[in-house]
Amino acid sequence: MNNPSDPATQASNPMILMEKVVKRFGDVTVLDALDFEVARGEKVTIIGSSGSGKSTVLRILMTLETINEGVIYIDGKPLWHEYRDGRLIPASEAHLRTMRKEMGMVFQQFNLFPHMTVLRNVTESPMHVLGLSRQKAIRRAHKYLDLVGMMDHLDKFPSQLSGGQQQRVAIARALAMHPNIMLFDEPTSALDPELVGEVLTVIRRLSEEHDLTMLLVTHEMEFARQFSDRVCFFDKGVIVEQGTPEELFTAPQKERTQQFLKSVM
Repeated sequence: MNNPSDPATQASNPMILMEKVVKRFGDVTVLDALDFEVARGEKVTIIGSSGSGKSTVLRILMTLETINEGVIYIDGKPLWHEYRDGRLIPASEAHLRTMRKEMGMVFQQFNLFPHMTVLRNVTESPMHVLGLSRQKAIRRAHKYLDLVGMMDHLDKFPSQLSGGQQQRVAIARALAMHPNIMLFDEPTSALDPELVGEVLTVIRRLSEEHDLTMLLVTHEMEFARQFSDRVCFFDKGVIVEQGTPEELFTAPQKERTQQFLKSVM
């Protein structure tokens, strides 16, 4: 196989490539020799029941969980490995730190710093991780807080915001790191029903206005239909079926997919 990080093959690389990835928690196999790829700029939604491995995919990409077997490439560069003398070895912490900058993640829980204002929540990582000056970090924060409709709340603390507002700040915080890939792990599951729409509107706008590769795990099937270039149905750690939203939601081919969609739609 060609080395995916060679310049000659760089242009044709998918943005995310997982080859025979296995993840176990004790005796439980959560991802079972998973092959999965996402093209540059593609918007992909992962659906499936609890325990199917959906969120584990995102946590592995963010290096929050390790892998047991397989190789993952991000824009042609190995994630959990690095090349030394032409062969793959386990990645050093320095390599993982570099690779993390490729990705921004929005979690189910908002994970904002409670003692920091909205503005400081968004400027902190660009200053301390990317080395931006305070002025540049503030300009960047203003840009993304404006995008998510939170410019009127710069000096508020998370406890003064609704859940929907906190999640919008979390999206701005992820964007401020200028990632190439945005990961959304059930971003509306902790919200009251009336607040879900405002967060989904922001994600939809982001997908329309920015050429980011986006990977979304959600139970919001109608949103998945509208947002996605491709939908992947996971079950027991593998992709059972995938296709365009029209294909998957209108005419699923596999019985397991049909059962799942009948239960959630």
